[in-house]
Amino acid sequence: MSERKVTIASRVGLHARPASIFAAAVAGLTIEVTIALEGDAAEDAMDASSILSLMSLGAANGDVVVLRAEGDGADEALDSLVKILERDLDAA
Repeated sequence: MSERKVTIASRVGLHARPASIFAAAVAGLTIEVTIALEGDAAEDAMDASSILSLMSLGAANGDVVVLRAEGDGADEALDSLVKILERDLDAA
């Protein structure tokens, strides 16, 4: 299983617009990706393609989240998702 830690850069965290952008990116993948706040148990991770899951995660600006995926292309997929979360998705 591949894993990446990333700090949320969006000013409002993973809410509304940032969650929608990120969920769409995950939904376009052929592998399942989970997300959890750093320090949460792996079994508590949520489906990263679900806008509702992302918003209920409560990840705020500056919080560290853990992305996990398994399968062909997992490393590349997680690397691309990290780049998305490292940007301020609220910036115009």
